[in-house]
Amino acid sequence: MANFEISALTKLYYSIGEVAKILNVNASLLRFWEKEFDIQIAKKNKKGNRLYSVKEIAVIRTIYDFVKLQGYTIEGAKRVIKGNHPIQLKGTDKNEIIIEQLEKIKQKLQQLKS
Repeated sequence: MANFEISALTKLYYSIGEVAKILNVNASLLRFWEKEFDIQIAKKNKKGNRLYSVKEIAVIRTIYDFVKLQGYTIEGAKRVIKGNHPIQLKGTDKNEIIIEQLEKIKQKLQQLKS
């Protein structure tokens, strides 16, 4: 269920299990990304469980898009998010980025086929 709109989220805070279910990933992956991408979770309950705000979920969704959907490595996704990537996302047409990624996937598939 990774295709969801951030605007569709109605609660103030979501548990790690709820976020994992929304993205269809394991909670351990979210904890890993939290460490790797230095995501600061602003709220925890009395037990110490993470409570994700919509803003934090949007950041995680961006990471998910780069790593899971576009095939970036963790380091590559970090560079893109920090803006140190050769592709300037701000000035580039999103369709061009998608086409470029699809062409890379096509090349990989053709290599696997032969």
